[in-house]
Amino acid sequence: MKIAVCGSIATDHLMTYQGRFTDSLVPDQLSKLSLSFLVDDLQVRRGGIGANISFGMARLGHHPVLVGAVGEDFASYRSWLERHGVNCDHIHVSEVRHTARFVCTTDEDMAQIATFYAGAMSEARTIELGPIMNLMDGIDLVMVSPDDPEAMLRHSAECRTRRIPFASDPSQQLAFMDGASIRSLIDGATYLFTNEYEAAMTEQKTGWSAEEILDRVGTRIITRGKDGATVLRLGEEPIDVPIATVVERVDPTGIGDAFRAGFLAGLAWDLSLERCAQLGSTLASYVLETVGTQEYTFDNAHFVHRFGQAYGAVAAAEVATHLG
Repeated sequence: MKIAVCGSIATDHLMTYQGRFTDSLVPDQLSKLSLSFLVDDLQVRRGGIGANISFGMARLGHHPVLVGAVGEDFASYRSWLERHGVNCDHIHVSEVRHTARFVCTTDEDMAQIATFYAGAMSEARTIELGPIMNLMDGIDLVMVSPDDPEAMLRHSAECRTRRIPFASDPSQQLAFMDGASIRSLIDGATYLFTNEYEAAMTEQKTGWSAEEILDRVGTRIITRGKDGATVLRLGEEPIDVPIATVVERVDPTGIGDAFRAGFLAGLAWDLSLERCAQLGSTLASYVLETVGTQEYTFDNAHFVHRFGQAYGAVAAAEVATHLG
């Protein structure tokens, strides 16, 4: 099964300030605010939702096609992704903008000052899926994950026009898009991914009820944090999948991306929706216990063992057949 993942590609620059931002604020001088903080730690992490999903799929043995826009500073990041099995042949490289960048400083109270530079991501709206589909001799599924909003709308519309099955993952962009845009983004999707809060926001902004959304998409997947995930299909009983295992919560950043990666990997193996959600939950557990969205490691034996502990020997044997 050939899967293209459209989405953001970025680097995260994370700094730690040993103090409190509030100690440097003068209430009656906020209109003239000008501050500088000396930090003592900097971590540069690979990120971006499209890249995170693609990396997760590749860790499970797939070779997803990553579709997005980057700057000429992407060379090292490209090498990392390709070395781990991600197809980067169809990434657009901007001639004038840098790769998207998230810069965040966190103080000892866990307060944060952050900025996001979209950069080359804004050029993702120029990417046509048709030529990629022709070069790949067809695409079985397109994942439309958070990216430049215009790019997301364009990819969804093109999938409908070309009759390519697509999965919609509006996620972080829901807060910035209006109801009409969200309706256009998800209408006709084969799969719709949201967390519990985003599910409610989708219904509120589109004006569609939960039943109406199910009538417009094939399958709705809602993640619920520590309560697992629910898979919904019109006229069928919900499938509730508990989390894979309780692990040390080191950093939750990227666990939703890992869940999607595992779910898509299961689809590519033609597994049941329940197995797909179980795969997603298991992969997410590795991200949760690791700092960074692409820093986790495991061997196939360990993954199957963890999967089996959570979901049973029969389920583990089914997955092991594909992991080898």
